[in-house]
Amino acid sequence: MAMRPMEPMGSAATGAPEIFVGGSHGAVRRAVVIGNGCAGAENQCLGLVRALGLADRLMLYRAIRPTGGINKWLHFLPISLHKLVDQVLKQMFSSDRFAALFQGKWLGQYTVCNDQLFGLSSVLEADTKRIVTMVNDTFEKEGLALVVACGRDTISYASLIRCLTPDNVFVIQIQHPRSRLDKFDLVVTPRHDFYALTARGRWEFPQLLWRWISLREPPGPNVVLTVGALHQADSSALRIAASDWHDELANSPKPLVVVNIGGPTGNCNYDVGLAKQLISSLHDVLKTCGSVRISFSRRTPHKVSDLILKEFSSHPKVYIWDGEGPNPHLGHLAWADAFIITADSISMLSEACSTGKPVYVVGTEHCRRKFSDFHNTLHERGAVRPFTGLEDMSDNWSYPPLNDVIDVAARVREALAERGWTVGQ
Repeated sequence: MAMRPMEPMGSAATGAPEIFVGGSHGAVRRAVVIGNGCAGAENQCLGLVRALGLADRLMLYRAIRPTGGINKWLHFLPISLHKLVDQVLKQMFSSDRFAALFQGKWLGQYTVCNDQLFGLSSVLEADTKRIVTMVNDTFEKEGLALVVACGRDTISYASLIRCLTPDNVFVIQIQHPRSRLDKFDLVVTPRHDFYALTARGRWEFPQLLWRWISLREPPGPNVVLTVGALHQADSSALRIAASDWHDELANSPKPLVVVNIGGPTGNCNYDVGLAKQLISSLHDVLKTCGSVRISFSRRTPHKVSDLILKEFSSHPKVYIWDGEGPNPHLGHLAWADAFIITADSISMLSEACSTGKPVYVVGTEHCRRKFSDFHNTLHERGAVRPFTGLEDMSDNWSYPPLNDVIDVAARVREALAERGWTVGQ
């Protein structure tokens, strides 16, 4: 059998071994993203991959929980245990009669949404062994892999991948995993995730609970702290969005004010009272607005959105996106002159504060613990102001934009360099 000639491992220009000149074995040229199906979490992974120049060389996997029937009550379980319980139930109650009870009348079909996912045509279900096999089998051709995960359900996948193939991957877990941080090469998490260690945090958490709080020590050298959430709304993305939305937004009367409305969370809980407060304040500032565009998130309660729709749907200055057609979010970030955002959404606030444009926040009084700490940090940086209804929306104030994703990408490159690795192109 004829043998294929061995290709030279050096550079003709330098004569050095390929590993020292950024060859495939010393360069990270691909990324594996493990998401949980939550847009906010996956957006952070994709934003970091984009900042590292690997947006066109990624594979997206998702940690998918069983759906339907009793499964909606089992989300408190670790995902591996949830899947095991689901399999046992299927075996125990395999008849149609019990399937309707335990799995739902219709088994939930997993749908893939590829909005802003760099043109991916498919998303794969996360499987640790398959990912490890893929990385190892393609190592000679593709080289090292960057693994980026975000969300509680992705923690076990990412940590096990690093355990099984530590020499071929660099694993980054975004958001504090509430477990041993040395299971990952890097952990990227907001500063407010360490709120429990602050003087005020220790005062708010009963001493009896301290031993069960996973944040019992300050962040170590493999922890990168951010102000807010990572995202994909970098300058390049906004330039493209400005072009894509030029015809619709360029001629909007100025100042163009964008209102982003989220929904209540455990750390920022509110009801229709906040919607009424927002409506009253918006009426007060409309005279200084050229135009207003309102968007709701998937978390916005219907009673909140219905109230705002009833109040402003026929107002000549106000446009409300109904969820149909292309999402104008990036276009709004590119063309807005100012933002009004509910306090519950760290992601939306992080994106808006990365533009350097005025950002007004409504509802901070409903936030507590680490969310309050996050808002205090933004306020100290001069990035946000409370929305009271007394503002002149043409007032164009500014501040140093948040550059979390750029800073994290730089730290990732440093950590790779410490191993003698680079991010290849």
